[in-house]
Amino acid sequence: MLSGKRIILGVTGGIAAYKAVFLLREFQKAGAEVRVVMTPAATRFVGIETFTSLTRYDVAVDVFSGDQPGQSWTKHVHMGEWADLYVIAPCTANTLAKIVQGASDNMLTTTVLTARCPILICPTMDGEMYESPAVSENLDKVRKMGYYIQEPESGYLASGLEAKGRLPEPETILQRADTIIKEHAIQGPLTGKKVVVTAGPTREYIDPVRFISNPSSGKMGIAMAEAARALGGDVLLLHGPISIQIPERIQSIPFVSAEELFGLMKTHVDANVVIMAAAVSDFSAEEKTDKKVKKDQASLSLKLKRTPDTLQWLGENKKKGQLLIGFAMETEDLIQNAKSKLEKKNLDWICANSIQDEDSGFDSDTNKITLLGKNSEEYFEGTKEKIAIEILEKIFP
Repeated sequence: MLSGKRIILGVTGGIAAYKAVFLLREFQKAGAEVRVVMTPAATRFVGIETFTSLTRYDVAVDVFSGDQPGQSWTKHVHMGEWADLYVIAPCTANTLAKIVQGASDNMLTTTVLTARCPILICPTMDGEMYESPAVSENLDKVRKMGYYIQEPESGYLASGLEAKGRLPEPETILQRADTIIKEHAIQGPLTGKKVVVTAGPTREYIDPVRFISNPSSGKMGIAMAEAARALGGDVLLLHGPISIQIPERIQSIPFVSAEELFGLMKTHVDANVVIMAAAVSDFSAEEKTDKKVKKDQASLSLKLKRTPDTLQWLGENKKKGQLLIGFAMETEDLIQNAKSKLEKKNLDWICANSIQDEDSGFDSDTNKITLLGKNSEEYFEGTKEKIAIEILEKIFP
């Protein structure tokens, strides 16, 4: 239901906080990646370690926290950009009032202010509290602010009374979350399509400290991933060893060698669109040593073997309806070599990438690319982000 979706689960300090653990597990079973934020009061009902163990991510509580050294005070900004949906379950009357007033005294309320995604609030409290004029007014206000409300259910409450105020069952919240995400999904030519993009270099190790590689920064591949997401695609980025930051909103998996990339592509070969922008080494050392080779013991020649040709394999095993986009970077006869590669590897499109100019190619923020199809040729120039969206808009008008 929620495969590949990113959800922030906000937990506030009510007795129903223990149910958030079960809700988290249901989100994960539905395929979502979940990160948790808690109010300080919530930690009195459920320990931080419980959510940390289940999500394998640090739990954010305070904006400034000396006991959480790995937590940046800007984490609320990154999470607000990362998520597809922010679910606050349970949401106490106290936190509801803070949201209405725009308070930002903990990581949960601060992240509400930075969230770029829809927010689903699940008010959960004793029945008399829920029916009080103040809570009713605050619920009306958050609805007008554009937030979603999941009405509580009636039943036996912690006070021993029967009333409306129970946290709904996880299945109910999951269904509502799925509906909201679909309502807010980016609509474009890639909506509903799985897109796999590769970026960056490979490293073919000779010994633990030496390797064969290239100067690829991964900038063009990341730009292609961002462009595919902007056109509605469900994007997965496979990236080599790069130093630039990958946007939080892009799901990513790292690789090191051409062999590792080949294995990952076999796993994700069912993608609707594959964009192979990584600079993959054609050769690796025939023998790799476990210890550093000393200078006085090393041979002056290095025997090489070919690495797996992932692009060739993809072309030979192309699925029905699958679109395969490659990149060609040449020092001479760029267009001729790119056309040959397009035909030989059974590609639908190829981006012929010039590296002869200073403002194009490896590590540059700008690029010059000729997009070649079976019966098409078009030139693009500018920043890599601009070119990436123009290329995909040409391919997916």
